[in-house]
Amino acid sequence: MTLSLTSALKPSPALSVSYLERRRLFFILMTLPAFIYVLVIGVWPLAQGIWFSLYEYNLLKPARTHFVGLGNYIDLLSDPVTRGAFVNTVIFTVGAVTVELLLGFAIALALWRDDRFNRICLALILIPVTITPLVVGLIFRALLLSDYGLVGYYLAEFGLSDPRGLFANPSSALATLIFVDIWEWTPLVALILLAGLKALPGDILEASEVDGATALQRLRIIVIPLMLPSILLALTLRTIDAFRIFDSVYVTTGGGPGNATNTLMLHAVKQGLEFFNIGRASAISNLTLICIAVIAAGFILLIRKADRKANGR
Repeated sequence: MTLSLTSALKPSPALSVSYLERRRLFFILMTLPAFIYVLVIGVWPLAQGIWFSLYEYNLLKPARTHFVGLGNYIDLLSDPVTRGAFVNTVIFTVGAVTVELLLGFAIALALWRDDRFNRICLALILIPVTITPLVVGLIFRALLLSDYGLVGYYLAEFGLSDPRGLFANPSSALATLIFVDIWEWTPLVALILLAGLKALPGDILEASEVDGATALQRLRIIVIPLMLPSILLALTLRTIDAFRIFDSVYVTTGGGPGNATNTLMLHAVKQGLEFFNIGRASAISNLTLICIAVIAAGFILLIRKADRKANGR
């Protein structure tokens, strides 16, 4: 009797397969709109950009469009303006991300203790992150202009900056842009690292304190190794974002004076929207994408390695 009752309650294989198929179909239908969105917004423009980069294509001279293969890429590699934009992009990325990581880690350590004062401080320092880069650029441009900018006027009066303004001097323009980026994005790095600090196992820290380890020893031996995945995550996000800098440069210096602050993305926009050279602009964008992909792949490998090491695998 018990055996027959159990057999009756057990679902048939056909019913189980049918349920699994319906469930699988449901998930496919739910993800289909997102897949189509990514295909239309991401994959199609990427394919079109690769296609355009293989042609000499100028909107002002559409009749002269012809296939050049890798000609645009070869020309860019030998172009001094493009090489200068690449160097400026690398300097900007390394300078901004390095300082943001160090300052962000210091802020995260300062706000590690969970109390009301630290929570208020965290909310306040996150304000720059909520402002779009375009608006941040406009704010600093207004502040640092020497003729009517509040900060720029007094810096020029005390001889601390060029009378024309920090953005007008080739030797200080790029450094000023790095400072603007640091001001805006250091709080985000601090937030990521603070989340990593909060996730550290308290028993290990307490045991090290009982064993007599100093704060510096705990930081060097326990905190930093366990936080390496969080550090690499912050480093990855900020490096990728800084490498494609455009907004703040466009509204503050426009790539000038001369080409002192010209970056790869700004160079691509100028080629496409000012000179209407779509083929060349697409090639610059693709080269930038390749650089970002290589950087991202390297950091992802480091994050996985650090995560396995932190988990003892």
